[in-house]
Amino acid sequence: MSAGSVGEKLTDADRRTDMFSLEEKHVLVTGGSSGLGRHLAAFLASRGARVTVAARRAEALAKTVEEIEAAKGKAQSVVMDVTSPASIEAALDAARANFGAVEVLVNNAGVTHAKTAFDQNERDWDKVIDTNLKGVWLTAQAMGRRMVAAKIAGSIVNIASILGLRVAGAVAPYAISKAGVVQMTKALALEWARHGIRVNALAPGYFETELNDEFFTSDAGKALVKRVPQRRLGELRELEGPLLLLASEAGSYMTGSVVVVDGGHLVSSL
Repeated sequence: MSAGSVGEKLTDADRRTDMFSLEEKHVLVTGGSSGLGRHLAAFLASRGARVTVAARRAEALAKTVEEIEAAKGKAQSVVMDVTSPASIEAALDAARANFGAVEVLVNNAGVTHAKTAFDQNERDWDKVIDTNLKGVWLTAQAMGRRMVAAKIAGSIVNIASILGLRVAGAVAPYAISKAGVVQMTKALALEWARHGIRVNALAPGYFETELNDEFFTSDAGKALVKRVPQRRLGELRELEGPLLLLASEAGSYMTGSVVVVDGGHLVSSL
């Protein structure tokens, strides 16, 4: 029976050659202070990665680190504003000081404003586009430069959305920003493949979190769920496998890919 076959316990040597292994890899997760970012950071740490969580709120980041360490994971935090090149560089320097060079970036920081296009003002637009699009660009660019300088064959996973592939009402700037992330992912993948850097995107559909519980108990929320072919919201754990594929050597021949995790929502009829 080959290593890793059903029912066979993996040895330490097997784990070192496991294509899905992140053992001792340094992974940086932006937007790691809450929600999806906190969940993904904890998952990556559970897979053996040394995780740096980055966001603007030091106190919330400390809670993420505390939770990871309580589960015997390795984590640290750095304060980072993804809209500021100087802040990004300082955060990356701090992250490297303790855990070494970053090998995997999960570009997750994002915000939204739920208003109709007529009601979105310039400040709303700037906040969403600056964080979701410019921030992803600046962080990927800074990380890519460092990977090239250190000769690291790294992985960058941009968190997009199905709203970057199909629109919904009252979130125009968000949908526009995520469409930009999808195209950015492909453009960077094309340019950076020769450096051994893979750039892919994870595009979640609608997932159940503490932030949207109230909406999905409303009539509008229930109607939305009915349009998902699987007739349910996703659970955050269902993003773990796709993320692991893109972050690890298991996805070594994938770059420029957009992996959709949405219960079939994108293929539902209009």
